[in-house]
Amino acid sequence: MQRILITILMALGFASIFAQSRKPEIKENIPLDSIRLSDPCILADKSTDTYYMTGTGGLLWKSKDLSRWTGPYVVTQTDPESWMGPQPMIWAAELHQYRGKYYYFATFTNRNVNIDTVRGNVINRRASHVLVGEQPDGPYVPMEDDVYLPADKPTLDGTFWVDRDGKPYMIYCYEWLQNWNGTIEKIELKPDLSGSIGEGKVLFRAFDSPWSRERDENGNIIPNKVTDGPYLFLTQPGKLGMIWTSWVFSDYVQGVAYSESGTLDGPWVQEAEPVTPPNFGHGMLFRTFEGKLLMSVHSHKSVNGRTVRIPHLFVVDDSGDKLVVEDQYRPL
Repeated sequence: MQRILITILMALGFASIFAQSRKPEIKENIPLDSIRLSDPCILADKSTDTYYMTGTGGLLWKSKDLSRWTGPYVVTQTDPESWMGPQPMIWAAELHQYRGKYYYFATFTNRNVNIDTVRGNVINRRASHVLVGEQPDGPYVPMEDDVYLPADKPTLDGTFWVDRDGKPYMIYCYEWLQNWNGTIEKIELKPDLSGSIGEGKVLFRAFDSPWSRERDENGNIIPNKVTDGPYLFLTQPGKLGMIWTSWVFSDYVQGVAYSESGTLDGPWVQEAEPVTPPNFGHGMLFRTFEGKLLMSVHSHKSVNGRTVRIPHLFVVDDSGDKLVVEDQYRPL
């Protein structure tokens, strides 16, 4: 059935639209720290013995050893007649394997459609969405539902989790630009992830964080309003946790929250301090083929007046009830 869908999409010209708009040069043996990438997410796929990395921009890199990478490849095919428009921006893409297929969770933005203006900020049509593929390197194509989340709310950074009830969920951020106190929420997904069921539920808000900080217009120190990059995990003893990112003044950093109930419904208790050094955030966790747990994050760096984002890896210890981020991992 999926091959039929892909064939139909190809016939409709979705692939050609992307081929015309983006033709990146494929390079080989690229060191990890030479790649410019926000929100890096790595899938360790045992069936192909290959690591696949994606993130903001929607492109894909491949590696056998985490050290040298080949890419970038175009792997997404969206419907130009959908709410996304013909050339949507793609942020914070993630790859997830589930029940024999591969799923592409990402944030899509249509810059030609505005849904609101709050405090002088024009808010584009933006939402977390899911595509599907039969192989880890795609192509990733639309499924049944055109819309997973409300059209009048900017949502972003959707990730995937199967809760204790056995049901699949998308966990995502309701962006601070509209509510001025960003949230992290859940919504149930259909069994094949082809759409959402019901409405979203708030898990916690940005102001619940004891570690994130900013200054208001009067210089007073207040909680930061940004929620960014949620990613769920279980420690080896079975403690449910979530890493997520915000700001401590000018530093982008990552915190952790733990669910007291062991389910998505929480209550979620925030750790007092961030778990990454300053300037490292939007992380996810994966195990290498040798069984080492790593966290991928990005850092910010100014180059010739431009801010670039660079992927990094950290070694992580999850043997206890609390996640411990150790030294940077530098693949040979």
